[in-house]
Amino acid sequence: MDFRAAPARLSSADGQFDAKLAARLHWSAEQDGAIEQRVQDILADVRARGDAAVLDYTARFDGVQTESLTALELQAGELAAAFDALPAAQRDALQQAAARIRRYHAWQKQQGGETATYVDEDGTLLGQKVTPLDRVGIYVPGGKAAYPSSVLMNAIPAHVAGVGEIIMVVPTPRGAKNPLVLAAAHVAGVTRAFTIGGAQAVAALAYGTATVPKVDKITGPGNAYVASAKKHVFGQVGIDMIAGPSEILVLADGSTPPDWVAMDLFSQAEHDELAQSILLSPDAAYLDAVQAAIDRLLPSMPRAEIIAKSLTNRGALIHTRSMQEACEIANRIAPEHLEVSSREPQRWEPLLKHAGAIFLGAYTSESLGDYCAGPNHVLPTSGTARFSGPLSVYDFQKRSSLIAVSQAGAQKLGHIAHVLAEGEGLHAHAEAARLRVG
Repeated sequence: MDFRAAPARLSSADGQFDAKLAARLHWSAEQDGAIEQRVQDILADVRARGDAAVLDYTARFDGVQTESLTALELQAGELAAAFDALPAAQRDALQQAAARIRRYHAWQKQQGGETATYVDEDGTLLGQKVTPLDRVGIYVPGGKAAYPSSVLMNAIPAHVAGVGEIIMVVPTPRGAKNPLVLAAAHVAGVTRAFTIGGAQAVAALAYGTATVPKVDKITGPGNAYVASAKKHVFGQVGIDMIAGPSEILVLADGSTPPDWVAMDLFSQAEHDELAQSILLSPDAAYLDAVQAAIDRLLPSMPRAEIIAKSLTNRGALIHTRSMQEACEIANRIAPEHLEVSSREPQRWEPLLKHAGAIFLGAYTSESLGDYCAGPNHVLPTSGTARFSGPLSVYDFQKRSSLIAVSQAGAQKLGHIAHVLAEGEGLHAHAEAARLRVG
């Protein structure tokens, strides 16, 4: 079947540009009412019935029937066997990707994720105590595609942070287990793994069942049901973020081969129909060349129908007055992935403030970041890069303030606290501070 992708052609010189861009960017984070109600029902059922409810939903949604949830737990031997059975090229790729991801997150931890203290002039010790979370749950999608890279990106920073137990959940529709996902869990140091998914898996991790242990935080992407479930259990457990459709924004000065950029746009569009791929360039002829490359390359793509729908409904090729203006528009969009495909990427990088990850230079395809560059590929979407960042070791740690007031320090601090507490009308607070003033 012949599919055609027709991303919107916009120009920043158009008086209606702002409105047209806003319409193209629009994506509602509000969940469908029916999904919300169904998710709440599933969460309540799992909380009440535990294993039995998870088994019922796994049979209904994944077509996997078993008498016991323990039968859905993947044993360490099965993960190791999956790794050993992989072709050598896949084994090597997993290990090399894991090593790069581990190296990056270990470096990240050293930049400020450690316990530290100092002593002030009165002998009072102040600082922070950084401790890893005891147990986390990672959700790995397993519906439309399998994502071993998500296993590495979620489990390795948790492992580097020092998390005691990493519990993986992954749906296996009709019982089909992906060997790469299992092998990635082995390489990344997953503690326990269960072949369950959907809202019921999130509920099991958040509340705990007789078989699935309760975790402190849940990370990892999923479909609308998973996103809704994570939103509803937040507060009972921590979560990383509510992820929207995948996004890529490319800033191009016309120096990169059009085929490369077209394929980069495809790399996000192939995720699903709601994914968004946008190209900004001051070179109108280059936009034409990229559209021609899209037309020529699309028929060879196995997921051509999904790519065509994504680009046609949410994609855009935008002509800008300059690269500087392209950077300004990129900051307004705050994309998940931002490629600077130009001769001088370092010239434009200082102008870019809002993006989940910035990929500098023509050779830095976004897909390298997805799999093996090192920094995390779990990134903020839907403009949330304005106030949040990638998944990191810090997401798997917590900080406790350390305060050890000396006798001399209590004389000064006690007076300050006494005055302020009396001002707030909290007499016991004031007295507790005053009693320590000698």
